[in-house]
Amino acid sequence: MIKILELSVPHMKQITKLFLALFLSLASLNASEQLILIVSNNFDTDKAVLTRYEYIQDQYLKVSETVTVNIGRHGLGWGIGQAGFTPKADEPIKHEGDGKAPAGIFKISKAFGYAKSSNTKMPYIQADKTLICVDDSNSKDYNTILELNQSDNPKSFEWMHRQDNLYKYGLVVEHNSISKKGAGSCIFFHIQKSIDAPTAGCSAMKEDDLTTIIKWLNPNKEPIVVQIPKQYCYQAIELFPGLECD
Repeated sequence: MIKILELSVPHMKQITKLFLALFLSLASLNASEQLILIVSNNFDTDKAVLTRYEYIQDQYLKVSETVTVNIGRHGLGWGIGQAGFTPKADEPIKHEGDGKAPAGIFKISKAFGYAKSSNTKMPYIQADKTLICVDDSNSKDYNTILELNQSDNPKSFEWMHRQDNLYKYGLVVEHNSISKKGAGSCIFFHIQKSIDAPTAGCSAMKEDDLTTIIKWLNPNKEPIVVQIPKQYCYQAIELFPGLECD
């Protein structure tokens, strides 16, 4: 489910190694019939806009109005997901604890929440009071959601059942699904703390907007999220014909 390379060698070689070796093939993009587009003004802003699309008659058609979401407090950094975009050498790369949300293309694999069940077609996990997500890079369970008593006693993790109710409803974003050490962990869609509260790396929104998305998603349509700064809109439109991104 849900590493930064050392930068002592030429940066572009590292980006090539990181993205070409770990990303899935471009052919996998064509399988997705549901797409969530999140666009920020640049790599440094902590706000973005979200729009939902369905693949209909050989193109992506908008099926929702645009809503504002909060992303990482330090903006975006390129993450580990599916192939598609071509990063530039001087652009940030996502790593653990940097306060950046991952930029790129990622599968949405499952929903979670506090209730025993949810109004969703997605695979669902109940976030009870013993469920954790491990953000300890040295743990064998790094970037994994599991019961605390099944873990390897990580030094750092987050509770999936939070007292502030931000995880009352949520979705798992498959960033760094290979659990590459230090590359970032526990990336979700969740409820925003407030209208102006950025996140540690997730994408947060109003509860009504999130529950609408959770109800809409269908695993048979292999949903993905495309999260990018505005300057990558031209590449997004080439990859996904029909997107309205500017």
